[in-house]
Amino acid sequence: MSRSLTLLPFIALLLPAWCHAFSLDHTPVPGGIAAIRLPADADPASVRFEQQRVLITREEGETYAIVGLALDVKPGMYYLEAKTRANKPLRLTFEVRDKTYETQHITIEDKRKVNPEKRDLERISHEQKQIGADLRHWSDSSEVTLDFLKPVDGPLSSPFGLRRFFNEQPRKPHSGLDIAAGEGAPIHAPAPGTVIDTGEFFFNGNTVFIDHGQGLITMYCHMSRIDVKPGQHVATGEVIGAVGKTGRVTGPHLHWGVSLNNARVDPLLFLGTDTGSDSPATPAPTHRDRPDPG
Repeated sequence: MSRSLTLLPFIALLLPAWCHAFSLDHTPVPGGIAAIRLPADADPASVRFEQQRVLITREEGETYAIVGLALDVKPGMYYLEAKTRANKPLRLTFEVRDKTYETQHITIEDKRKVNPEKRDLERISHEQKQIGADLRHWSDSSEVTLDFLKPVDGPLSSPFGLRRFFNEQPRKPHSGLDIAAGEGAPIHAPAPGTVIDTGEFFFNGNTVFIDHGQGLITMYCHMSRIDVKPGQHVATGEVIGAVGKTGRVTGPHLHWGVSLNNARVDPLLFLGTDTGSDSPATPAPTHRDRPDPG
């Protein structure tokens, strides 16, 4: 065993942005994505990041691991564990860089949505387990679409990663993207997938989860109406429901979350430069949500 560990190869294969026209913005920062080229003899099914399976894709004849990096990941060196097709261990190293997100202070009139009462806590605990299981969901898929369409028309109001204070009490960073839209506006699936869960949650309101394959999950919160059912396949652009103001909100909008290998990442990374005619706006204090329990 000691001999095997001594011979364990350390291979730095982080893909430089200048050497390949990769379709995703893969700058490895907290809340971002790392695209790591796999050696030709690597077994794609063996690749793990912090014990989680990761999405594997091919582009221009090369195979890549697409790794989601959670907002609480610290800058520094990290690695993927993998094996060769001959069952020899590999360690693929990459560096996560620092990134600073803005701070947002919000005053919420419904104090119960900031400090839930005892009667709410059992419900919230149950919902957190359900949501966590949905975001950890894995399905094998040989084809995963990484170029997303914007799910609803409207300006981007509260960006991903905001460090939030509700009534001057610190809360976890904003783990999704808020899109301002009128109540009843249609919400479209940004890519093909399968609905894995729907429900009405204390903080999230009416919510839909879509599995796009290999640990890529999208979440849609505060909906006024849900038009899909678990197990239903949806095509790109198909209507899954409508914008609403259910859960912890003060006005209608869509909170859109993207989870990759159980890490919440910035949805804008999957939209490229095509975010519609609307540019990101100043964070809107009326969008008061907590869609991610983790």
